Amino acid sequence: MSASNKPVNQKAWFLILPVLVCVAFSAILPLMTVVNYSVQDIISPERRIFVGTEWFVAIMRDEELHGALLRQITFSLAVLLIEIPVGIALALSMPAQGWRASVVLVVVSLSLLIPWNVVGTIWQIFGRSDIGLMGAALQGLGIEYSYTGNAMHAWLTVLLMDVWHWTPLVALLGYAGLRSIPDAYYQAASIDGASKLAVFWYVQLPKMRGVLMIAVLLRFMDSFMIYTEPFVLTGGGPGNATTFLSQFLTQKAVGQFDLGPAAAFSLIYFLIILLLCFILFNWMQRVGTQAKETDHA
Repeated sequence: MSASNKPVNQKAWFLILPVLVCVAFSAILPLMTVVNYSVQDIISPERRIFVGTEWFVAIMRDEELHGALLRQITFSLAVLLIEIPVGIALALSMPAQGWRASVVLVVVSLSLLIPWNVVGTIWQIFGRSDIGLMGAALQGLGIEYSYTGNAMHAWLTVLLMDVWHWTPLVALLGYAGLRSIPDAYYQAASIDGASKLAVFWYVQLPKMRGVLMIAVLLRFMDSFMIYTEPFVLTGGGPGNATTFLSQFLTQKAVGQFDLGPAAAFSLIYFLIILLLCFILFNWMQRVGTQAKETDHA
């Protein structure tokens, strides 16, 4: 029997069977439950009425959803515009080797180790004008700061909190990308007399493109699903100033116990994240391909 006709051993598929089972119980089955709720009006555990797409139509016409979606997109874009450049700058300023590099890596990573609810509590205290360092400092400068009474202050505080919490992730990814660049590139740039700006623009930034794409996607998805930190800090207020999509969903499902509309919005929420990440990923890949073609030209 020739090698091409040799039977293929299919037993290796059994090795991924536990993974398939875990995915089924953690993702597929809950998703199918949500789909089931989204097309029914659950009057009681024993009585349900099939309503089709009625909940989807009602949710899409909800003005509160439109406001929450606008706040969410604005917040996520602000997060990317701040955290990506600051993270790159922080990665560039970190020492490359030695004991100082180890110390800086540990210090930079500290905020990532703090649980989300603790982060919200820390900033809740930090922003208070009576005992909080930031709140008292702003009051001392004559700024009437109140994250519980001023909508803009609350939104900016949530943004600043997210920047403090997650910029180190971008910095660590950028740092890993920088350390993977061979020394030959820096030696060639030194021989050509390239400036630091030229080295960054033509050597470091292109070589960091892969890790930066991961950083952008991770931060976009995380910021688009933010819930715990603003809930602990402001509870979604004042008014609806910091009520993002995840809190809007929680209010529907838990606060009002509207399981049908909440399930419909869960699917819409999932599709929005999936679509935006798909668009963002393809756009970044296209930019990367065009940059490579320009370099080769």
